[in-house]
Amino acid sequence: MSAQRPNIIFIVADDLGFADLGCYGGRDADFGPVSPVLDGLAASGLRFTQGYSNSPVCSPTRFALMTARYQYRLRGAAEEPISIRSRSSNTLGLPPDHPTLPSLLRDAGYHTALIGKWHLGYPPHFGPMRSGYNEFFGPMSGGVDYFTHAATNGSHDLFEGETEAPTTGYLTDLLSSRAVSVIERQAKAARENQPFFISLHYTAPHWPWETRDDEALADQVRINLFHLNGGNIQTYRRMIYQMDEGIGWMVDALERHDLLDNTLIVFTSDNGGERFSDNWPLVGGKMDLTEGGIRVPWIVHWPAVVASGRTSGQLCMTMDWSTTMLELGGATADPQYPLDGVSLASILQDASLSFDRPLYWRMNHRNQRACRFSGWKYLRVDDCDYLFNLDQDERERANQAAVQPERLANMVQSWETWNATMPPIPPDATVSPGYSVRDMPQR
Repeated sequence: MSAQRPNIIFIVADDLGFADLGCYGGRDADFGPVSPVLDGLAASGLRFTQGYSNSPVCSPTRFALMTARYQYRLRGAAEEPISIRSRSSNTLGLPPDHPTLPSLLRDAGYHTALIGKWHLGYPPHFGPMRSGYNEFFGPMSGGVDYFTHAATNGSHDLFEGETEAPTTGYLTDLLSSRAVSVIERQAKAARENQPFFISLHYTAPHWPWETRDDEALADQVRINLFHLNGGNIQTYRRMIYQMDEGIGWMVDALERHDLLDNTLIVFTSDNGGERFSDNWPLVGGKMDLTEGGIRVPWIVHWPAVVASGRTSGQLCMTMDWSTTMLELGGATADPQYPLDGVSLASILQDASLSFDRPLYWRMNHRNQRACRFSGWKYLRVDDCDYLFNLDQDERERANQAAVQPERLANMVQSWETWNATMPPIPPDATVSPGYSVRDMPQR
């Protein structure tokens, strides 16, 4: 392990599919490779093949990322997801007194910055500056136009701290450029062992379906950012490519300042892919506890520690990475808020290692539940129970429930035992998928 604490950059894409990137089997677009920078980071680092998000929808995963705990412990995370309708709520958000990944790293001496999407409640009750970040630039809500930076209700939603920051430009590029700016400003201190932590939370490739060249669309989608009558695979892939370009700008900045070697870069998505995503060979997508909704890319690059060209089949989920970053940053968890995440630091040093890691999920939407033990997964959707051997059947098509009743019963009991340790889903929790079978056929 590096003797000097690493700079940490935690990059989160929004609604990216498991196979959208070339390094996860994604096909080239008509313009060429979709993700050359991320593919390069994976080739010179470590790629996880069995990594998951804490939820198949946005804000619940972000609660887990921020707290390194199961999101179900907090009321705001019961919203699937938090809606802009809750803007005045003093309960639907990340409580400022709860320890977080950035607050604990800040207390350990890191400069902390959130560049990009927050989606964990609104000021004056909640906000990134109240939960451990020294600086924030980005939207507060779950989805904004890439050019007007307006949220789904039409209100302007691009902030510097807690002050509106009217800015001209394509949002993906604005976020990438701001991340570069943080690196430039913090480079000298980082070389003197005063490291930085950057949360780079893109809104790409989330709707509306706008590339850098589509500013004319902004007026058309103004009344419905879900953009249900627009988009296509080509536009979607270009949005990923332009995010990937921005990550390249950041990598170049690290190299210019001789910081790349001891900077831990972790890339993932907040949940599985949406309507134009490629999740092959998985089934389902955003809002689903089938594999396509929760299995996501996890790419790690840290030349000082992580060997080049490795892959790992270690089971992990979002909160494990937050726990890992706390350990590597020398931060101490608050004993009143014990972490549910498990550190993966040993895997970063030796990708051949592995350990048992049971994983649990639940969703109000369609009464879903799931748990994974090793290669086996128990799943409930619409009150139907399934059992899958994912080592042989990643598409979850060959239900083993009838032929392995004892294994199913054991996994059901394990899920019930775990669930009893979590608060129940509140009766007033809302589910807001944004569209239905009236808009497009169900997956």
